[in-house]
Amino acid sequence: MTQQFDVVMIGGGPGGYIAAIRAAQLGLSVACVDAWTNARNKPSLGGTCLNVGCIPSKALLESSENYERALHHFAEHGVRIGEVSLDLGQMLSRKDRIVDQLTGGVAYLFKKNKVTSFHGHGSFAGRTEGGFAITVRQGDTETTLQARHVVVATGSVPRPIPAAPVDNQLILDNEGALAMTAVPKRLGIIGAGVIGLEMGSVWKRLGSEVTLLEAMETFLPPVDEQVSKEAFKCLTKDQGLAIHLGAKVTRVERKAKALKVHYTDAQGEKSLEVDRLIVAVGRAPNTEGLNLASVGVQVDARGFVEVDEHCRTATPGIWAVGDVVRGPMLAHKAEEEGVAVAEQIAGQHSHVDFNTIPWVIYTAPEIAWVGQTEQQLKAAGTAYRAGSFPFAANGRAKALGETRGFVKILACKNTDRILGVHIIGPFASELITEAVVALEFRASSEDIARIVHAHPALSEVFHEAALAVDGRTLNM
Repeated sequence: MTQQFDVVMIGGGPGGYIAAIRAAQLGLSVACVDAWTNARNKPSLGGTCLNVGCIPSKALLESSENYERALHHFAEHGVRIGEVSLDLGQMLSRKDRIVDQLTGGVAYLFKKNKVTSFHGHGSFAGRTEGGFAITVRQGDTETTLQARHVVVATGSVPRPIPAAPVDNQLILDNEGALAMTAVPKRLGIIGAGVIGLEMGSVWKRLGSEVTLLEAMETFLPPVDEQVSKEAFKCLTKDQGLAIHLGAKVTRVERKAKALKVHYTDAQGEKSLEVDRLIVAVGRAPNTEGLNLASVGVQVDARGFVEVDEHCRTATPGIWAVGDVVRGPMLAHKAEEEGVAVAEQIAGQHSHVDFNTIPWVIYTAPEIAWVGQTEQQLKAAGTAYRAGSFPFAANGRAKALGETRGFVKILACKNTDRILGVHIIGPFASELITEAVVALEFRASSEDIARIVHAHPALSEVFHEAALAVDGRTLNM
């Protein structure tokens, strides 16, 4: 028997489950189809983000930072704890417990909001008189749903490279990188982007000798150049990551219990022997098996579902959000697109401003930014003023023992409107939100300079950077 809904979400990650909850709040009958199965072979909502991405990686980053603090920094605080040892099994168990709590929380929210959940692979079965038919397959079981609207929120998958096929034994993707049961002596990573740097940071702190091979000639090209230079110094000199730029992997040779990675750089052909290799060269939209053509939905040359600025496909009634469409592959971007689509389906007006979406890299120190970089402003010929202030001059940062980095504000030379904010330093992921609000409300650097910030607080560095735009810092 076919079950009828106002809207069906295909995908239960941040875009799909948030869209489902918002649509249900607005009085629509909603179903969400998701195929994710966890390591215990049980359905697990939340997509890549909650299961093998954002959440577990942050859990391991925090645990590994605590381990490093206990090894190297507690003594300077007068905390004597004796011999420190690593219990990797407990660390992984803690990570898994956090994942279970949050994925279980999504299931609870579905029940609370009366969202019907279907476990299985969803695909289009064609048009119907009332909208669209969706087939849900789980093993030998097949269920048919019908909906007036369908939201494709199937996320992304790790982008493969022929030179290093993933088996999650020796050659790992992000999922395998989060589940190693022993610390490899030598760890290689292909790609020095967000995933590569975060995973490299975890395993370096736990004892691995980590080498990252990045094909790009520049380090973190989307990041403000001044911030990326500071980040490279912190991650290589302070943390000990070996980062090779312009290194293009040509093949991976499997040995008895190790791998030999062959690559070329400006000096010619080279090789690197490692015990484990993580492939982190980006992600690709996950559209396989959706049968999009049956309902007239197109994908572009890179595999992204084609949508307009409101996330509408060319087929009325079919929408797409998150990693499967254009724009940054960020969970919070997917969530907001999900909300916007749900509200539009319900007859409201909503949009997402890509210009005020924050980016974060959870290294130590953290890196966060919103708006335009200095190199973008120069390329566009935009007249601007810049102000920056270091964490080294901040009392709270000194108390934390985290004084690396700075806050940088870029403002229009003529209007003083803030055009971009770039942070490298402690809790940059939290501090960036003030900058997002400032951009969203079209604040000037003078507005921030005139706002009272708590003392002592890390946010004072943002305040001082705003003062620096006008050349009038007070504490340096």
